[in-house]
Amino acid sequence: MTENLKNKDWSEIKANDSWAIFKMMGELVEGFETMSKIGPCVSIFGSARTKPEDEYYLLAEEIAYKLSLKGFGIITGGGPGIMEAGNKGANKAGGKSVGLNIDLPFEQFNNPYIDRDKLINFDYFFVRKVMFVKYAQGFVVLPGGFGTFDELFEAITLIQTQKVERFPIVLVGKDYWEGLLEWIKNTVLKAANISPQDMDLISMVNTADDVVKVIEDFYKHYSLKPNF
Repeated sequence: MTENLKNKDWSEIKANDSWAIFKMMGELVEGFETMSKIGPCVSIFGSARTKPEDEYYLLAEEIAYKLSLKGFGIITGGGPGIMEAGNKGANKAGGKSVGLNIDLPFEQFNNPYIDRDKLINFDYFFVRKVMFVKYAQGFVVLPGGFGTFDELFEAITLIQTQKVERFPIVLVGKDYWEGLLEWIKNTVLKAANISPQDMDLISMVNTADDVVKVIEDFYKHYSLKPNF
């Protein structure tokens, strides 16, 4: 133990951690109370850096629009890029447009297409991810970076380990995702670090209509309900 971490300092750290629990609880309560009123939703993920003229921005908007017409609310991270496109498509269709925003040092600000009563702000990533998983009846994942990968692989892991009910996970953009799936198949599966049936947890498509079809086909066999 270093001199900088004396008993008094350690006690203060523990006290601060205890108080932080109440803030976490507050975020969970607000999230549960808001999200439980919305009904079946699909979460749309992708890069915050995607520009409005980008093909994937336009595709995310179309996907959200068509899912909204089918009665699904749209959940995004509430920021710019693909998130904005998702909320914009839901808004355009007159659907429910949810934003789960988080305070970040860059990139993150509320986009203008979120329903005013469906914007929730978070300080804790893990609480925010609970809301994505619990209340989404599908994950639609467009090209993105580390944050997008984090959401994708956490969802796969929770389904694989049966910590949540299975829901469809749809990768959009074969040119972007095909290399990743080939690596998983040829390296991870070949090394027996996952099971062959784990590959069935993920679908990969190119069009908005195909996204809608994957999700609708899935719910011909499964019930629409919160995932845990």
